[in-house]
Parts: sequence; structure tokens; C-alpha cells
Amino acid sequence: MEKYSVLIVSRHPLFREGLARLLADQPAVEVIAVVSEWAEAQALIARRRPDAIIVDHDEVQLQRLDLEPLLWAETEGLKVIYVTLAGNEMIVHERRRVTNVTAEGLVQVMENSKKGKGLPKDLLRRYRMNHLVRVAVLVVIVTIAVSAFLDSIPLLPLQASAQAVPIDNLFGPHLRVISFLFALILVFLVYSVIAFRRRPGETGDGDHIEGHTGLEIAWTIAPLATVLFFSYLGAQALAETRRVDPQAMEVKVISQQWSWSFEYPQYNLTSTALNLPVNRQVLLKLTSKDVIHSFWVPEFRVKQDALPGEDMVKELRITPTKVGKYKVRCAELCGTSHAYMESPVVVMEPAEFENWVKEQSQLPTDPVERGKNWSAQFGCTACHTIDGSVVVGPSWKGLYGKQETMADGTTLTADDAYLIESIRNPGAKIVKGFNNIMPANVAGQMTDDQVKDVIEYIKSLK
Repeated sequence: MEKYSVLIVSRHPLFREGLARLLADQPAVEVIAVVSEWAEAQALIARRRPDAIIVDHDEVQLQRLDLEPLLWAETEGLKVIYVTLAGNEMIVHERRRVTNVTAEGLVQVMENSKKGKGLPKDLLRRYRMNHLVRVAVLVVIVTIAVSAFLDSIPLLPLQASAQAVPIDNLFGPHLRVISFLFALILVFLVYSVIAFRRRPGETGDGDHIEGHTGLEIAWTIAPLATVLFFSYLGAQALAETRRVDPQAMEVKVISQQWSWSFEYPQYNLTSTALNLPVNRQVLLKLTSKDVIHSFWVPEFRVKQDALPGEDMVKELRITPTKVGKYKVRCAELCGTSHAYMESPVVVMEPAEFENWVKEQSQLPTDPVERGKNWSAQFGCTACHTIDGSVVVGPSWKGLYGKQETMADGTTLTADDAYLIESIRNPGAKIVKGFNNIMPANVAGQMTDDQVKDVIEYIKSLK
């Protein structure tokens, strides 16, 4: 059981000796001294640091006004109990009466005093304020520590576009608020468990609190104001990412299961890699040939869905700021090979970009090279590999001249006629073990010469 160390101060022998005897048999109380002079009491307080001091309130030399600055400072738990006797009653704090003077009653007063119960209003406010000050200091310390820890972690990928700047700037305030809320909850919880825990020997219930109107109003208004503030910051960031540059370069982004292709109308080029000049805004116009896809380069931060349909073109503006190689990923679940729907993104210096445009403008004279380019441009390599592995469709390695077993059990030779039919009418003959998932509109996009070039490329894959 926790013991309360008590110092009794009174110039009246009967008063101080009577209290000492009253408390002598109490296991929860240890009377460390009984003194008559305040100077002696001050020395004992400095040396022994008692939990409580019982003061004879009728003693002229020990006026409450003089003792209050020291005794109610709550230094190391120091508490004072003013006591006077009136007939057969004990009066504590002038207004609180404990009838039938008993040691148990006085111990209960000390317990309540230690918890801040039964105190005058001004002292009760001071008692509560001390707790709030401690909690506030701890909340500030924990907030700073958590915020510093989060700042030390590389939470985001490389920042490589002008649009990424306002987006990343939103993370700073968010992390500060998250750190504060975490500290607020953690500190109040831990502090309450430690400071207001049930002590050994305590059997009563805790205070019953109905509510606090001011507090409820505060924690309604504060979150609302916070949300509105972040909404304003978010609107500013969104406007910044959509800032229009009249000199932006247009690139058409065509998505399909499970590949990307990029058209440059200004240069009459098509590529399976997104090549961009640094520090120049690019207007991406996104479409899909089949299902919903989503264009996303993590280093650029922004992303946009690509929807099927000619009238469903979506726009996205990007201004690359760092030369390097990245990847465009599909951020919308779009089928069995969704995870492999990637294409390279190359950000280069303007002069290097112009050289790339010149090289791409020269069509190869070798039909095999042209077929390789066409197969990449029309997304053939998204389903057909050239190394013998199987992803979605049959591999092109060693395909030409091979005997293929169809889904209906017939056997065919993979010759020119078979390959042309498979491109022009994908559902006519399906190889056993595969499904008819090849886009039917591919044939309408390829010329006869392009189909012949692709077949020459297939022939070269021995």
C-alpha cells in the first residue's frame, strides 16, 4: 500500500499531538515530524519533501495567504491540508467538513487532495492547469520527434516534373498534422494511464464526467477548419498542375491490353517508348483501344485514365525537369497481364531529342527491321514474345513453318497465309490452349505492306 508522508505544523500541543495519535495506526500514513515553528517546517520540507502538510488553520502565524505560493506550487507532489476543529467536527479547506473526526476521514482527504479533488476552485484550476502544461510540453516534443523521423524517410520517388512540385509540397503540411494528431492521442493516453491510474488501496470509482460543451465545440471547429485549409491548398496544387503552356508539344498516348504506343503528330512519328525533351511541357492525349487503362509515371506524380472510345480523349500535362529513364505503368487493373503493361520513358536534352526525331523519321530499308518496328508500334509484343516464353499468345520464336494444333483439333502449318489470316481475322483459327483475346481492330490499322513486314520479322525469329 502506498504511504503518505505527513508533516504536522501547529503551535498548539494538543492539536498537533492529537493529530499525530489519530494518524499513528493508519498503515497509509507516516507522520515524519510534528513541529511548532514555521522556520523548522520549511527546513523539513526542503529536506524530507513530505506528500502532505497538515496545517493548523487557526494559527495566526500560519496564514493561508503566506503559505499558498509554496504549498500549492505542487512541487514534487507537495500538498497542504488546512484543518481546524469545531466541536466534534473537522473542517478541511474551511468549507469541507469531515464529521466524526477519524483518521480514515483524514486519509481520504489526503487522497482526494493528491488527485485534486475537493480543492477550492482557484486551486483546482491550478491543479488542472499543471497537468495541461505537462501534456502540452510532451505533445510538442513528440510532434517534433515524429515529424523529424518522417522527414528522414524517403517516402516519395524522385521528383522529375514541374507538376510534382506543388503535389510534393502538400505532403509537408500533411505530415506535420499527422505527427501532431499522433502525439496528441499518444501523449494523452499514456499520460492518463500513468498520472491517473488507480493506486494501491484505492477502491472507489473515478470521476463521472458527463461532457464538456466547450471542448466538443472546439474539436468540431478545429477539424473542419483544418479540412477547409487543406482543401484550399489542394485546389491551388491542382490548378498548378493544369497550368497551360501554349508551346506544349502534343503526344497521343494509345493504350491497349497490354502495351503503350505514342504518336507525335508534329513529327509524324510513332514509338513504343515515350521520348520527351527536358523542360518543355507535353500535352498528352490519352485513348484506349479496349478497356480502361491509366497512365502513370511515379516520378511525374500525376496520372490520368485512358478510356475507350474516339470521343473519350483525356488530357494530361507534364513538364519533365530531370534527364533520365523512367517507366510508364498502368494504374488501372485491366486484365491478366496488367502488371507487365510498362513502357520506357526517356527524358533527354532538346538537342538529343531532335536527333532522335531525325533518326526515327528515316524508315529502315530492311523489311525485318520495319516489321520489328511495326510489331512494337501496334502492340504485338505485348502478347507475343520472341524468346520462346509464353505470356498471353503463342511465342513468335520458331513459329514460321511450325505445325500448330488448333482448338478444334485440326493441324495447320504457320505459313504466310495462316499468319495473314491470324492478323486480319484473329478469331478464325485459335491455337489450342489459348483464348481469342487479340484486338479485332488491329487489322484495320495496318496496311498490307506493314503486315508483310511483320511476317518477315516473324520469319527471322528462328
